[in-house]
Amino acid sequence: MRTSLDFSPLRRSAVGLDSLFDILEAGTKADPNAGFPPLDIEQQAPDKYRITLAVPGFSAEEIEIIAKQNVLTVSGSKEAGGASYVHKGIAAQPFERRFMVGDHVQVRNASLEDGLLTLDLEREIPEELKARKIDIRATASS
Repeated sequence: MRTSLDFSPLRRSAVGLDSLFDILEAGTKADPNAGFPPLDIEQQAPDKYRITLAVPGFSAEEIEIIAKQNVLTVSGSKEAGGASYVHKGIAAQPFERRFMVGDHVQVRNASLEDGLLTLDLEREIPEELKARKIDIRATASS
C-alpha cells in the first residue's frame, strides 16, 4: 500500500533539487490504471533498454509516444465503435504510461507487432561529458 509522504522539510533545506522531489512525490501517488497495459522492462546491455507493452487491439495510429525532458509518455485511445457486444474481454480502455528516464536516454526505435509495442532505448553520453584522462607534464626544475 502506498502512502503520501510530506517532503516539505527536505524541500526547505535542499536548494535546486525540486525535480528530484517531484519524481519522489509522483511515485507515492496511487494510479488506478497502474497495471494497464502490462509491460516488461529489459536491460539488454549496460546502456540499452527495451520496454515492451501489451496493447492488443490497438493500431499504431491509436498510440502516441512523447519524449519530453526526462519523461517518456506512452498513451493510447480507441475510437468509440458502434458494436454491440455480448461479452467484451479485450481491454480497449484509454491508457497512459509514464516512464522516468535518465539523462541522455533516447528512444532509438518503436515498433508494433502482434499486439506488442516495443520501445528500444539507449543512453548516449556526449563526448564532452565522458570521463577523460589528463596527462601530467613534467616540468624542468631550476
